[in-house]
This record gives sequence, C-alpha cells and structure tokens, in this order.
Amino acid sequence: MRTERAQMHIGPDIVAVMVGVAVEGPYSYRVPEGARVERGSIVAVPLGPRLILGVVWGKPKDNIAHNRLRDIAHVYEVPPLSEELLKLVDWVARYTLAAPGQVLRGVLRSPEALDAPRPVIAYRRTGHEPEKLTPARLRVLDTLMDDMAWPRPALIGASGVSASVIDGLERAGAVEKLEMPPPPVVLKPDPDGNPSKLSAEQNQALEQILALDAHAFGVALLDGVTGGGKTEVFFEAVADTLRAGRQALILLPEIALTNTFIDRFTKRFETRPAEWHSDMTPAQRAKVWRGVLDGTVRALVGARSALFLPFRELGLLVLDEEHDGAYKQSDGFTYHARDMAIVRANLAGARVILSSATPSVESRNNANQGRYAHVRLTSRFAEAAMPDVTAVDMRTDGPEKGEWIAPTLARAVFAALDRGEQALLFLNRRGYAPLTLCRACGHQYQCPDCSAWMVEHRFRGVLMCHHCGHEMRTPKSCGECGEVDSLVAVGPGVERVAEEAAARFPDARRVLLSTDMGSHAQLRERFAEIERGEYDLIIGTQLVSKGHHFEKLSVVGVLDADLGLAHGDPRAAEKTFQILTQVAGRAGRASRHGKAFLQTYHPDHPVMKAMVSGDREAFYAQELHARAAGGMPPFGRLAALIVSANEQQGAMTYARQLLSAAPMAEGVRLFGPADAPVAMIRGRHRVRLLAQSGRDFDLSGYMRFWLERAEKVRGDLKVQVDIDPMSFM
Repeated sequence: MRTERAQMHIGPDIVAVMVGVAVEGPYSYRVPEGARVERGSIVAVPLGPRLILGVVWGKPKDNIAHNRLRDIAHVYEVPPLSEELLKLVDWVARYTLAAPGQVLRGVLRSPEALDAPRPVIAYRRTGHEPEKLTPARLRVLDTLMDDMAWPRPALIGASGVSASVIDGLERAGAVEKLEMPPPPVVLKPDPDGNPSKLSAEQNQALEQILALDAHAFGVALLDGVTGGGKTEVFFEAVADTLRAGRQALILLPEIALTNTFIDRFTKRFETRPAEWHSDMTPAQRAKVWRGVLDGTVRALVGARSALFLPFRELGLLVLDEEHDGAYKQSDGFTYHARDMAIVRANLAGARVILSSATPSVESRNNANQGRYAHVRLTSRFAEAAMPDVTAVDMRTDGPEKGEWIAPTLARAVFAALDRGEQALLFLNRRGYAPLTLCRACGHQYQCPDCSAWMVEHRFRGVLMCHHCGHEMRTPKSCGECGEVDSLVAVGPGVERVAEEAAARFPDARRVLLSTDMGSHAQLRERFAEIERGEYDLIIGTQLVSKGHHFEKLSVVGVLDADLGLAHGDPRAAEKTFQILTQVAGRAGRASRHGKAFLQTYHPDHPVMKAMVSGDREAFYAQELHARAAGGMPPFGRLAALIVSANEQQGAMTYARQLLSAAPMAEGVRLFGPADAPVAMIRGRHRVRLLAQSGRDFDLSGYMRFWLERAEKVRGDLKVQVDIDPMSFM
C-alpha cells in the first residue's frame, strides 16, 4: 500500500542514489547548494568518467566524509517516481536475485522523456493587414479567420503555402508566433463512450470483478471459453477504474495482437490508448513515458516491460492471455510479468484481472484455493457454439508419404472452401523443414554457434538457427562431400505446409503467417485482410492461435498436435493443452459452426482426450494432481542456475564447484549439474543446476546465500539465475 514519501530539505546534504546499472546498492552523493530533491527524484550523477541516470533512494547508510563525495550533476524537473514503484524495484531485485540497479534500468529506459518537451510553434492573426497581399498570403489569413492559433505544420498544409510565406507575414506583423504546450500523447478515454451490451453471464462476471474494492488490492481470474467475451468484460472494469480517477494498464503477450485490440479499445472508449512496445521509436516512447508519469496517460496497452512504467495512480492491471509464455522475461534479469504485476498491484492498492481461456495451472490453483476471485464465462458470446474437436489418428488415417495433411482434414478444408468459409492450417514450427541433410553422405547442417540444427527457410533461400539467428544461403552442394543437389528437407515446417496447400487447394486465396515472414506492421495488415475476408486459407504458426476473431473461419487443422509433448518439459501437457485450445478456439466464433481436427499419433493421451471431450476441468484436476505428487509448481518451487562459458569443461567445472558450495537445507533438493538440452547457444556452452523446494520455503534467499558462498565468477564464466523457470531448455 502507499506510504508517505520522505521529504528531504537540502542544505548541503548527502543522499543515496541508485544508478541505472547492474549495481547492488545506492551510492552517496552531495546535493548542490540550492537544489531540492526527495525520495524518487530522478537525477544525473557522475559515475567514473561519465554521467548516468539515477534515482534518489533515501539517506545514505554509511557515514562518508562530505569532501570525499561528488555532487549530483543535475536534478530533472519531472515528478518523482512513486513510492510503490521504488518498492517494486527493491522487491523484484530481492526475489529474482537481480541487482537493484539492473531493475531500475528497466524503469529509466526512456531517458529522452526527462528533457522538457518542446513547445509547439503556432500562429494567429494580429488584425494588422500587410501592405502586400498575395494570393498565398490571403490563403493563410483566410485559414486563420477563426482567430484560433494554428500549429505551423498544420497551417502550411491547410493553406497550401511554403514556410517562407508564413515567415513573411510574421515580419509584416500580420501574424504572431506563439509557443504552445505539446498536445497530450492520446486523448483521455471516455469511460461512458460506447459500452458493450453485455450478456447476463458477462454482467454477472463484471459484478464479481467490481465487487473487489476499487481502492484495495485484489485479483480476479477471468476464466472464459474462447470467444466468450472476456475483453468486453474487462473493458468495463477499465471504465470503472477511469471513473474512479485512476490509471489502467493492459498487458498483451504479443505485439502482433495490438492492432485488433487497439481498434476494439478505440471503439469502446472513443479514443486510442497509449501504447508501449518495442516497435515504437525512442521519441514515441519518451512521450508515453512522460505522459504516464505526469498522469495525462490514463490507459495504456503494452508488452510486459510496461509493468515498470512510472504510473502514479495505478488502479487496474489486466493481463490478457495470462497463461502465455511471452510474459516471461528471459534476457537480462528474469521475471514473470504475471507474478510481478500482482506484486505491483499489491503495492499500489490496485485490482488485477488475469484473463484467459486456458489459465495457467498456477492461476487455477490460486483460484481453487480462494486466493483469487474465480470469475467464469462458460458460453460463447452471441450464443455462438464451441467447435467440435476430432482427433485424427495418424496411425490409421495418416496422409500419403511426403504429404502432411491427412485425408480427413483435407476433406473438411475442401468443404469449408466450397461453402465460402475460411480454414486454418496450424503448425507451430517456423521455416520449411527442421532438419537439412545430405542423402549422399548423411551430413546434417548444424549451427556453428549452437547445438541446434539449421532450419531451412525455403521462401527466403536460407538455413537459419532459431536460437541465435545465424543464417547462411542454402547451399547447392553438400559442404561435407561436395555432392550437388543432394540436400533434402526432413520433416515439415509451416512453409512446407503452405507448399502442400498450394498444390492441394490451388483456387483458394492463401496467406502464410509466421513471425519471420514480415515486419510487425506487415503482419498486422495481413490479419486485417483476413478479417475482411480477403483470404480463404490461412497457414500459420503460434502467431495465429490467440487474440484474433475471424468471423468466416469454420475449420481449423492442427498438423502435429503432438509437437509440444515431445520435450521433457514438466509443463509440456499444460502448454500443449493451452495452445491446442487456443487454436481450436479460432473456429466458429460467429454464426458458423466450427470444427477442429488434431492430427496425432497419441489420441489416448490425456491432453487429446480432454480436447475431444471438452472436459477442461478433468484436465486441470489431473494436471494439479500430478504436480502435487511431484512437488512441482504451484505446490513447490523451482530455481535454476545456468552456467555458461566458452568451453564446456570450464562451465561444467564451475557448476560442480557451485554444487559443492550449496548450503545444506532441509526440504531442498538439488539436481545436476548437467548439460542444458540446448547445450550451446551463441558459442557459449551451457550447464544447468536446478533447486526444488516446498512452496513456503524461501528459495530466493537460499539461492542468494548459495551464490554468496560460492567461488567468485572469473574470466569468461557467467551465471544466470532463473527463479520460477518456465522453460527447461
């Protein structure tokens, strides 16, 4: 909850400043005479030979002689960061074992926002007529007849003149130049703008959410079927938050989802929300960052990093598709945006809505235990029916050799196309084929920097590593034996499916959707074209599995439903169930009845049986039982150490030293060290250690104590800590 901010009335004085680099604690600096700072003030301070951004953290703990300290170089004229954001930085650092300065860098990631915004140059009439009145000058004065001030670019455009004409009128005294404050990033959304007409079930769900105190912490799991109208429900919760004078943050897992979502938000609130994602320019991010801090931004839609924006009146956090793995940050310091959103909301006294058709097992367990309000939507919006799901047994009904689309699925696609409907072929594997080998000598193309096969991307004519991005032109001859035209593709990728679809359904208007088939802007345009009915047959990867509403889509085919089950990942069943449910849920979302076909070699697997029967409750019950029996999350805790080095022996030797330094503690089990499943990435060999404990054990504290006891990392060694790992690669 909020606490009163400590005020610092500065004489000369000394303050502790946390700098935005990977340091463990704040440094002490003198406050220059006449300057005023408080906890949360953003400053520039000297660190070595350079100036660096930092935040006043409080009073220093150590007594350091005044004359040994350096002065704060600059105090930025922006509101201080909120107390809850500073506490969030400390909390995330303690929990993830990241340096506090490293977490703070995520807050201060838009330094351009700290400079005063440039004023807008505008002009208005003075009433004085110039001696010389040309047609161009007359057009400018006619445009300014309303006595309103016009920004310079708008005036030039509306009058159809050059800038020199306006400059001449200014010299003649006919117009005067004004400096106006820049316009807000976005207009304030209208909570009463265009509310959706909710069904009785949606209204009941909204009432459950609004029953959470608008000014206190609370979490609701909005657990609704695909196409159930979850977005409309949480939009009304956003409206309630705006009416209460607080800010709302909506997180999405994928940038590609934003366009459709932004359009829906704009229709509901009659203006666009602010956005925050990696496609934005530094100038755009600076405007949004400052707007969030000064409160002019009331609602924002963004990726996981938006969690660290400087909201001062945060009242609601929504995580759409809360189960999605994209919410896990794996570079830099590792964190899960879902978990950190709950921490931030707790500090801010805000509500949280976790929305999903396939909630994470952790969230379902929290709802089952009463920690979260469990809000259900059991039927589709506008009385649309759930799709029928069929498991296509590839052992008895598989395709011909060299083909990937089974006869049953092919017939369903033909029927949908004949009815003027859309069909989707889904394979969660980018590229043309996952393996390329020489049929003369058996040579297999492997990435030179990773222990992974090079994936053929035939449409671009390259072999690519999906771990490090290394690519090479597809060779015409084998690099090992020199045989010409001997390379063959092994296994299907989505491009290979598109090739087969072109041969099987030549009259269909086809589109291929994959993250490597265009920019985010191009992908968003493809989605808009699909929604307008400009394509009949969609071939895609995970990109198409969530957040899209294609009214004409009636048939979905999953070409390899077993793909996610092939890995030794404790979460494999959960992840597979989620993605199959999401992609099947694209079918039949309007008046058309939907059908989904899962091509599988394991039709009796619990995931496939749950999909066909539609008994999601049985799947969650079985998964929770298995997790509890194994002491796995959410009934236990995990933490991983990933040791990497230029040589495998160096990584393994240090990992063994780490293991020998591990403190003895009841209730903690250690596994490893062992080579990671992907044992080398970007030329660095990787060795993993895994710690498992009970749910109530302070595993972060244990890991911190362990690393403090261990021999210091030297040379090319690196150790990454992953608290609550989601992937075991």
